Amino acid sequence: MASMARDLLAQESVGDTLERITASATELVDGCDAAGILVLHARKVETLAPTDQLVVDSDRLQEQLGEGPCFDVVRHAQGQQVHRIADLTGEQGRWPAYAPRAHALGVGSMMGFLLFTDDEDLGALNLYSRKAGVFTEASELAGWLLASHAAVAFASARTHAQMEQAVATRHVIGEAMGILIGSHHLSEDQAFDVLRRYSQENNVKLREVARLICEQGGLS
Repeated sequence: MASMARDLLAQESVGDTLERITASATELVDGCDAAGILVLHARKVETLAPTDQLVVDSDRLQEQLGEGPCFDVVRHAQGQQVHRIADLTGEQGRWPAYAPRAHALGVGSMMGFLLFTDDEDLGALNLYSRKAGVFTEASELAGWLLASHAAVAFASARTHAQMEQAVATRHVIGEAMGILIGSHHLSEDQAFDVLRRYSQENNVKLREVARLICEQGGLS
């Protein structure tokens, strides 16, 4: 596990890190035959770094049916942070549509670990076994360690994306202010006030007002 942690730090991108995490799950977690990361946007599912087609099929099945372990997690995001399902055939009362069809795909048991929740978005690391009853408390602990690395990778990626967006927004606002200053002989404060008032009066985000000015050369 320590060697894996050092290996994760050496990855060049978030995608590479997530792929290494899911691959490590199949190597290090007893009974794990497949792993992947599910990102749920409202009711739309995105599968990241799957190690097997089984992962993709299970995620698509949850999306299609609107039920399953990951949908339970998003509905109770402040409660259960992990689920360990010893035998999927015993969950037909809980997920009457998902359980039998997932079992038919080849899922015997599974574990899932909540990585993040943000409004209606959710991320979870899911581990699958083709056999029932193979995941233990030791398996769950190893899964938690992997999930912790995945959560850090996601946090880093989201922070980086937010910083890039902030820089881009600042740039386009500055460009729009320059256009207003040049065309209407305004000061910087006056140009920004024009942007702000248009944004408030028309209920349009400031960066969208700035983008409009940059595209049209002004406000109509």
